[in-house]
Amino acid sequence: MITTARIDELRAQVKAWHRQGDTVALVPTMGNLHRGHITLVEEARRRADHVVVSIFVNPMQFGQNEDLAAYPRTLAADSQALMEAGAELLFTPTPEIIYPKGLAQQTYVEVPGISDELCGHSRPGHFRGVATIVCKLFNLVQPDLALFGQKDYQQLLVIKTMVEDLSLPIEILGMETIREASGLAMSSRNGYLTAEERVTAATLKQTLDFMADALVQGQPLSQIGTQAERMLIGAGFKPDYLEVRNAHTLAPAVATDSELVILAAAYLGKARLIDNLLVKR
Repeated sequence: MITTARIDELRAQVKAWHRQGDTVALVPTMGNLHRGHITLVEEARRRADHVVVSIFVNPMQFGQNEDLAAYPRTLAADSQALMEAGAELLFTPTPEIIYPKGLAQQTYVEVPGISDELCGHSRPGHFRGVATIVCKLFNLVQPDLALFGQKDYQQLLVIKTMVEDLSLPIEILGMETIREASGLAMSSRNGYLTAEERVTAATLKQTLDFMADALVQGQPLSQIGTQAERMLIGAGFKPDYLEVRNAHTLAPAVATDSELVILAAAYLGKARLIDNLLVKR
């Protein structure tokens, strides 16, 4: 596996692949990889001739008092896992390479509307940072395909919208959330949980399952939300949001919507956990 932080080396290798008529898939990550990330790489191998993975802890998507400095960085272990999964190029740039002018002078990409809801409301500027780095990686790699996990459902819709609005010739594939045996969605931030909190954390998925069953049964949305929030608080969570939205637009759900997504974010100890569940009715 080629590992480089240099843009010219990245571009030269991808250009050589494309010159051969081969396809290239990109899996953007912030490192500290888990099984969910590796599943993306394995699927990328099935769908493209070559796989590029990026590891970059993006300062633009972290707000003040968030965990940028503490975010776990495990490059050696990540590299080994990626080699075993079949990645062929690992791009590991520094902030100085990605943002040579500094964040204050950096041109940015913003997807209006959808970026302001839910996590965007709780973390102002977060999705501006996500859209900007993903767009920049797309320009650097020029992949035919890019893969993302559905655990970050709002992020996935932001990226799909950006690609559509900017007419980027890239297929975006969202992959199903990979979960631990307890049902907890795999996340790099699960490492912040204590052993006791990790057991409690399974309540988040159980709450989503309860809400999904209630939606299918036709219970009122307000009643479902109230009961679900009590479940989380009773387990020790501090809910950030717990919402039922249109699965395609993230607009608040209405009675005529047939494809819904339940989205949740909640604090447990030092960790802010997010999860979602798609529902058809």
